[in-house]
Amino acid sequence: MLESLVCPVTQATLSYDAGAQELLSAPAGLAFPIRGGIPIMLVAEARRLD
Repeated sequence: MLESLVCPVTQATLSYDAGAQELLSAPAGLAFPIRGGIPIMLVAEARRLD
């Protein structure tokens, strides 16, 4: 399913961080959480990558 998801900001592909349960968008500098197996692809819910 990861192949069908893209960053809502940049449309770039995402990488999966299993330990943190997040989908990462390096170009946007955002990490989108996965809660209960569901990716939350809202910018307001994402955390900034340092």
